Amino acid sequence: MEILQAAMAGTLESSDAQVTVEPGDGSVELTLSSSVMNQYGRQIKATVLETLERLNVSSAKVTVVDKGALDCTLKARVECAVFRSCGASAENIPWGGAIR
Repeated sequence: MEILQAAMAGTLESSDAQVTVEPGDGSVELTLSSSVMNQYGRQIKATVLETLERLNVSSAKVTVVDKGALDCTLKARVECAVFRSCGASAENIPWGGAIR
């Protein structure tokens, strides 16, 4: 998927994450801050990058501000931000396809 415009998903509440995606320069540039960085920083980064790869995003600037979100929440926030940035709506989201 191609990131067409900046988009955001999530909040800064406890146990959530705020994910922002913007058009990139040919690669994925990830900026991550987390209240649990020392304990789970590698896992958060891996989850975000795996989700972007599964959605075929190869060029994006991604900023994640994590407040202790579970992996399933991180995946949902990344997916939502990516689909919003591509102009996807409920009618054209590939349910059962790219979303697993």
